[in-house]
Amino acid sequence: MESHPNLVLIEDSLWVITQPTGMPAYDLAFEDFFPCRHPFNRPPHITAVARMGAATDYPVRYAELLAAGIQLIHTPEQYERTSLLPHWYPVIQGLTPRSAWWLDRRPSASEIESQFTWPVFLKGVRQTSKHQKSLSVAHSAAEYENIIKLWESDPILCWQGMVCREYLPLRKVGESSPAVLPTAFEFRSFWWRNQCVGIGPYWSAVDYQLSPPERKAALEIGSEAACRINVPFVVIDIAQTQTGQWTIIECNDAQDSGYAGVRATQMWRSIIQAERELYLHPPLALP
Repeated sequence: MESHPNLVLIEDSLWVITQPTGMPAYDLAFEDFFPCRHPFNRPPHITAVARMGAATDYPVRYAELLAAGIQLIHTPEQYERTSLLPHWYPVIQGLTPRSAWWLDRRPSASEIESQFTWPVFLKGVRQTSKHQKSLSVAHSAAEYENIIKLWESDPILCWQGMVCREYLPLRKVGESSPAVLPTAFEFRSFWWRNQCVGIGPYWSAVDYQLSPPERKAALEIGSEAACRINVPFVVIDIAQTQTGQWTIIECNDAQDSGYAGVRATQMWRSIIQAERELYLHPPLALP
């Protein structure tokens, strides 16, 4: 039986509406870690963060909750800006691999060759299909033609527009199966009102960490991307190339995103502290 959404006020500072997904990397029982209340007589209009799993139709979720007096922290437009590459790529162009996309068709190999050199990285406008290498990297026109045939039977990719990206060899960590993309020196970072509230390894099966200089460099490019996107709560995945450069791999709405190697409770404590400081010291009104 599907559980009902749970509206919780954390430490009298932050409203969160949750619904379990069954995924440990995403779910968090806030009541186990924070003083929480479930006010029966809540204010008629509140702003909340959704932790209800990825939205199949965010505008519908937003409208339904708004009708109940709960405004999600991101508008539908902000959600698209964080979740769909054609919306976030133009904003952070230059910080992420060069990309092109086709929303309603699969491009021909010659179209791709006119803009890129092989190999190329392929993904849906929203996501890959479980990091499958055979569906993500094309080394030639012949490989590409085979990949687009496979896309049509893949349940994750068949409904998505196609994105073609410049292939950047990333710094590898550990060993990975030949069937999936190589585990790279990649990190997931959460940004709350343009401030980093958590960063940790993207890949859970490998033990790797940032050195202090690496952390500084990763946060610099992450901060630039967060400020350009400029929404309340965004996830930015950052990786280092084999030449030592840092690049943005992907952006996502943080309401939908799993924690990966980020310490969830520590992250939420940072968010709560930021909200308290904002409440005690609100921005000065401009004349």
